[in-house]
Amino acid sequence: MNFEIPKDIINFLQELDAFIDAKIKPLEAADDNARFFDHRRENARTDWDRSGLPTEEWEALLAQAKQLAIEAGIYSYPFPKEHGGRNGSNLGMAIIREHLAAKGLGLHNDLQNEHSVVGNNIGLLLMLEYGSEQQKTEWLEGLKNATAGFAFGITEPEHGSDATHMETGAVKDGNHWTINGEKTWNTGVHLAQCDMVMARTSGAAGDAEGITAFLVPMDTPGVCIEDYLWTFNMPTDHAHVTFTNVRVPDSAIFGGEGRGLHIVQHFFNENRIRQAASSLGAAQYCIDEAVEYAKQRKPFGKPLSSHQGIQFPLVDLTARCEMLRALIHKTAWLMDEQGAFSVSDKVSICNYQANRLCCEAADTAMQVHGGLGYSRYKPFEHIYRHHRRYRITEGADEIQMRRVAGYLFGFMNQKKPKGVS
Repeated sequence: MNFEIPKDIINFLQELDAFIDAKIKPLEAADDNARFFDHRRENARTDWDRSGLPTEEWEALLAQAKQLAIEAGIYSYPFPKEHGGRNGSNLGMAIIREHLAAKGLGLHNDLQNEHSVVGNNIGLLLMLEYGSEQQKTEWLEGLKNATAGFAFGITEPEHGSDATHMETGAVKDGNHWTINGEKTWNTGVHLAQCDMVMARTSGAAGDAEGITAFLVPMDTPGVCIEDYLWTFNMPTDHAHVTFTNVRVPDSAIFGGEGRGLHIVQHFFNENRIRQAASSLGAAQYCIDEAVEYAKQRKPFGKPLSSHQGIQFPLVDLTARCEMLRALIHKTAWLMDEQGAFSVSDKVSICNYQANRLCCEAADTAMQVHGGLGYSRYKPFEHIYRHHRRYRITEGADEIQMRRVAGYLFGFMNQKKPKGVS
């Protein structure tokens, strides 16, 4: 196996860095935009009087950065060429996501809002794969230009990770459907034009089949945002939404009746490997900062770096980064070669290991920096709060481990793909 990063990805990283230096850093430095990244960041980003939502100024700044990336042809890297992209690979996106996160906090990449100058536009990829011609006409241009988007209504208050037991249901009524139920952690609905609501249309609780995806406009009568859930990682855009006798036409069905879970799961692996790469990059940033500080800080007349109690934890984290980087690159490459679901077990390993690693690296960096590390004058608390979320969302650690066990022991009718070690 060749471990060299492909030339086209290296060239894009160089183009990306030049774009960030020329366009993003000046914007970040203008008009006191530093307040969104320095010790004032949580207060500047959060509208405390509007249910804890992101401030309009913060979201406007993110949109401005994204538009600059779109104009430069940077944002569209993973999109198909016929839609203005570069056919970016899973390997490319993994390397890019790590590269961006390893730079630390900045307008180039802020995963608290799932923001990046290189798009991770799952909505667009889903629309290209599953949207009807009518839906593509309505949505594609806005999705490509980041002027339109839909949220995902999957999780329910009583069922969490178990999507097959969802209680939200849709009943056929002529050429319309009536939806009743509720969703929680319904992220981004304050800006979304539609919510992709998963509802049972046939089958029994626990069946994977019989769940249908509906694109429900947020202004449809009966759709109600009950509240936004305040979290460890503020601001919040995670809503509790109820659907009471919500009536939508047949044309609202996305990807075919009864295929909702298949549609959502289709791109889970691509999203999870990118999330793992981001956590790896953030972990590497924390390690690098801790090493530099340990060289400079000299309590009792000796650099912190001279103490094995400082050296060994950072050595261990570095070793884990190196091993995980190799597995992430291998897994992403296999996804490109054999398909996104060819290495589902390895994707899950990468995901939960990287998210744990990042939290431990942030905690260690805090400890090495002492009181300064605990303060908001360093970004470690921000990194920890954000990446701690990843250990629950997109499949909790335990869900990822259960998935790996399914392949390892043959549970859940899962079998390791042929030809994959």
